[in-house]
Amino acid sequence: AMAGGLEPHLEALRRELGGPAVLSVLVALIAVAITFLIWRFVQGRKSSRKAVLLLGLCDAGKTLLFARLLSGRYRDTQTSITDSSAVYRLSQDKSTHVTLIDLPGHESLRLQFLERFKAAARAIVFVVDSVAFQREVKDVAEFLYQVLVDSTVLRNAPALLIACNKQDVTMAKSAKLIQQQLEKELNTLRVTRSAAPTSLDGSATGGPAQLGKKGKDFDFSQLPMKVEFVECSARGSKGEEGEADLEGLEKWLVKVA
Repeated sequence: AMAGGLEPHLEALRRELGGPAVLSVLVALIAVAITFLIWRFVQGRKSSRKAVLLLGLCDAGKTLLFARLLSGRYRDTQTSITDSSAVYRLSQDKSTHVTLIDLPGHESLRLQFLERFKAAARAIVFVVDSVAFQREVKDVAEFLYQVLVDSTVLRNAPALLIACNKQDVTMAKSAKLIQQQLEKELNTLRVTRSAAPTSLDGSATGGPAQLGKKGKDFDFSQLPMKVEFVECSARGSKGEEGEADLEGLEKWLVKVA
């Protein structure tokens, strides 16, 4: 009799356990598990990418900046025709580090070297000559556009820093002006290239990558990677005898490591 009296209550409990409430909990748990697995996968891929690529046009100051970061000392440089790499320590105990890779800026070489190293990029420092920027803006935007529509760069979304170099020179353009001009030029390039028969990685097949949001003027916030601007000077205000002004760049490297 007692068992018979409990049966309606047990049946109600069974129905509740099999009802929408439990199903919702199960779906939520599965969603959390999948999110965690995806996060672990992304973090694993990111941790395997330890390179910071230094990109930019010829004479932007990449190689001197590379040397200053590694040794702190000034040295005479010349136009690079191959890559240079070195381990850059980011902490006092030397346990945190990245591999800095300085890539040639010559038009005939830069995409070839980008192709070689892009998959290993944890971050990209795109160096701009702030003094020559006004006359080089179209070339700067062209190279940056090629970087930003590359399929591997889009997929991995490495952190991107636009390093506005040579700020020790009076005629140097500010980071804010450089950002505004680059956004304007990249927007123009997006429009003119929208019908070009190129793929995401610049090959001759497939459709072009969409840079930014369709129907809106381009700005850097529309990109899948975080983009920041910093003013710096690899030469320093006192020239060869002085220290470089790389504080903003060094702080950014610590942040993305």
